[in-house]
Amino acid sequence: MSAQKRLTSPLSLSLALSPKLCAKKKAMATQDKRSDTADFPEIVNADNLQSNMKSIYYSRTFLSIVGGVIAGIWGFTGFTGFVFYFVVMLAASLGLAAKAKFSAGSYFDSWNRVLLDGILGGLMSFVLFWTFAYDIVHIF
Repeated sequence: MSAQKRLTSPLSLSLALSPKLCAKKKAMATQDKRSDTADFPEIVNADNLQSNMKSIYYSRTFLSIVGGVIAGIWGFTGFTGFVFYFVVMLAASLGLAAKAKFSAGSYFDSWNRVLLDGILGGLMSFVLFWTFAYDIVHIF
């Protein structure tokens, strides 16, 4: 296996921006704001960005399943179950932002990827496991 193809855990994040570009941005931020320097285009490593997006997808799916089981066991019905889902997704967004050290620009191409991407994707898994756990605990 080559050095480039490392196995990473689903919750590990890789820098999507080139390390040289990050150093240039930091150096330019410390320079005088009046200088007429051209902005450098962002160079994004597509493999790292794709790996980070998979991490978001896997974490949201896993938390949807776990949240659905918890909502079913706790006996949530109707609107409260859906509110619980969005609270779980909010916690997931905050956790992912903390994992990225609140610097989404280094790991993703926008904050929307961290905060909003995949929120509705796990809703069906949540409802499936919510109803399954509710039926097992409260009906049978």
